[in-house]
Amino acid sequence: MAAPQVLVVGSYNQDCSWRVERAPQAGETVRGHGFASAHGGKGYNQAVACARQAAPTTFIAALGSDAAAEAAQRAAAAEGITTCWQRHAERATGTACILVEDGGQNRIVVALGANEALGEDFLVAQEAVFAASRILLVQLENNIEATRTACALARRHGLLCMLNPAPVHAGLDAALLGQVDLLIPNETEFTLLLERIAGLRVAADDLARHSDAELHALARRLGVGSVIITLGAQGCFVSHGAAARVGDAAACYRVAAEAARVVDTSGAGDAFCGALAAALLRAKAPLRAAVVQANRCAAMSTESRGAASAPTLAAVHARFDAR
Repeated sequence: MAAPQVLVVGSYNQDCSWRVERAPQAGETVRGHGFASAHGGKGYNQAVACARQAAPTTFIAALGSDAAAEAAQRAAAAEGITTCWQRHAERATGTACILVEDGGQNRIVVALGANEALGEDFLVAQEAVFAASRILLVQLENNIEATRTACALARRHGLLCMLNPAPVHAGLDAALLGQVDLLIPNETEFTLLLERIAGLRVAADDLARHSDAELHALARRLGVGSVIITLGAQGCFVSHGAAARVGDAAACYRVAAEAARVVDTSGAGDAFCGALAAALLRAKAPLRAAVVQANRCAAMSTESRGAASAPTLAAVHARFDAR
C-alpha cells in the first residue's frame, strides 16, 4: 500500500514581483529596483512547502493552455510533487503582481484565471486520490464550490481537513467552516470571519494584544474544532474546542515567532500551512510540535525572495536542532 499523503487542492499562479522602496500612492509612479518572475499561487506554494518538508504530496489544480501552464508542470515535477491538472483552453493560467517593499512587507494583486474554473466534476473524478490521502489542505483562490466539493470528499474519506481562508471569499460561510477540522487564518482573515460568522467587529491590528482567554473565546465563535491564528512577528495562537485538541494538553496557547533576517514576507503563511500539514502527516499528535516546526519553516521562508521559498526539512533541522 502506498504511503499516506497530503493532498493540496488549490491554485497555481505565475508570480511577477517588483522590489520597491515603498508602494505607490494613488496616481503615483515609483521606481522599482528589482524584478523577478516565479512560480506561485497559494495552493502551489503550500504544496511546495509540504514536499520540501519530506511529505508525499499531491497537488490538484487548474491551468490554462499557455506557456505558464507548461512551466507550472515542469516546476511541480522538479519539486517531486504528484499532480492532477485540469486544463482550460479558454482561460489563462493564473497570474499575480507582487510589490515587495524594502522593509519586507508586500502588496499583491492576483488574476486567478483558470483557478476559478477548477471543476467539481474533475475533483470527484479524483476520488481515489482523496481515498489515498490522510490530510487535505485547501485555500480560497479557487471557486468556492470546488473548495466545498474538496472538503466534502475529505470528510467522506476521513481526512483531516485544513483550511487556510485566504483570501477570504464572499461565499465562505458557516456551512463550509463546519466541514473543516483545522482553520488557519492570519489576523485580517480571522477578524473578517468573526464579523461574517459571529457578527463581531475586532480590530486586526489589536488582535495580538488580546489575552489568551479573550482570543480563545473569539476563536470558539467560528464553530471550527481547532483554530491557529498566525500573528506575523507575534507568532501564533492556537485554540481547541473541547473535543479537538489533537494531542495538546492545553485548550489554548501561544507559540512565539522565530527570529529571522526578513527580506520578503511573501508566502510565509503558505510555508507555515504546508509545513504544518507535513508535520501532522509524520505524527498526528501533539499539534504543538507541528506548530513549532511550521513556525520555523515560515521564519526561514522570509529570508529568501519569492512566494514559494519554504526551506527543506534538512535545512530546518540544521538551523534549529543544535540550539
